[in-house]
Amino acid sequence: MKRRFLNFGILILALLLTFSLDAQRLQHSIRKVVIDAGHGGKDPGALGKRSKEKDIVLEIALKTGKYIEENMRDVEVIYTRRTDVFVELFRRAQVANESKADLFISIHCNGSRSLEPQGTETFVMGLHKNQENLEVAKKENAAILLEEDYQAVYDGFNPNSPEAHIIFSLYQNAYLEQSLDFSKRVQEQFRNRVKLYDRGVKQAGFLVLYKIAMPGVLIETGFLSNTKDEALLISNEGQSYIASAIYRAFKEYKECVEKAGQVQHLAKTTPEPEKPAPQPIDPKSSPTGTIVFRVQFFSSSTDKPLTAPEFAKLKSVKKYLHQGMYKFTAGDEKNLEAAIRLKDEMIKKGHKDAFVVAFINEVRLPVDVAVQILQQRK
Repeated sequence: MKRRFLNFGILILALLLTFSLDAQRLQHSIRKVVIDAGHGGKDPGALGKRSKEKDIVLEIALKTGKYIEENMRDVEVIYTRRTDVFVELFRRAQVANESKADLFISIHCNGSRSLEPQGTETFVMGLHKNQENLEVAKKENAAILLEEDYQAVYDGFNPNSPEAHIIFSLYQNAYLEQSLDFSKRVQEQFRNRVKLYDRGVKQAGFLVLYKIAMPGVLIETGFLSNTKDEALLISNEGQSYIASAIYRAFKEYKECVEKAGQVQHLAKTTPEPEKPAPQPIDPKSSPTGTIVFRVQFFSSSTDKPLTAPEFAKLKSVKKYLHQGMYKFTAGDEKNLEAAIRLKDEMIKKGHKDAFVVAFINEVRLPVDVAVQILQQRK
């Protein structure tokens, strides 16, 4: 079992490295979006007193897609399911990858043993911040238990095992920044327009997200275990409000991505000395150089001096230009654990979208690749 579990981890590393290289190609437009209604068929998902998750999320997914189709004629909407059918988690990612989509949106409802938790939260693939995030991931990943021959398909992964999820805590997908950007917009729409309690943007390890080769999020639209949330979620009006919020977030995200693409295109027309493009780093080649982990907390299309007042109380602030945006980091940590602690400290100080990035010789590389290189050096 341990060998199979190790193989599963190696498979993740290989996939993430492939996706990281693909992510280096900047998207200038958003033309395809995959909308994934969670659960379905023999998998009901979370249960409320009067509802099943699979039914509610399907309605919200179809309504969201309809808003996009009617108002954004240049965007193709692809659904992982349109009816009450069971779709394996790996097939949902497969649909997104084969269609070469630009964004993946997985829609869910939450549930709890307690009647008190309420509100919405949006997850991206990444580091488990706390036990609560881990429990949400375990609940959603448990859908694989209903799949035929799931142990072979997922190489022994056990969604009920906390140890199995530890692997996911080491990796962030190559599209983390874009995923966080869209997630933030979703939560802002929920909070400001639908007046839902905002539980924030979070990171955790979801099987449905880790194999997608594009930005992707998992949206928990509310708690079916909470009477107030359930009443909103089962109503046609509530479902329309939530779908409209997701649509508006998507519209904002699309406009931002395409504007950034235009800025970079214009920048490329400015004559300047040709610089060789940095070569992708292969961990198997045992690259030399110092690896550091930093916490990225801010990005902007316009430059800012490192002496700006808002940076004064931060540790070792640096900046770099990436995909047409100026990105600002704090810290210079020698290991991932220290960087995670710094990230948590910065989140407590108000930098809610902070996340860990890695560099070797001042060239950015995926965090999972940096970890693998360090392990090889031991």
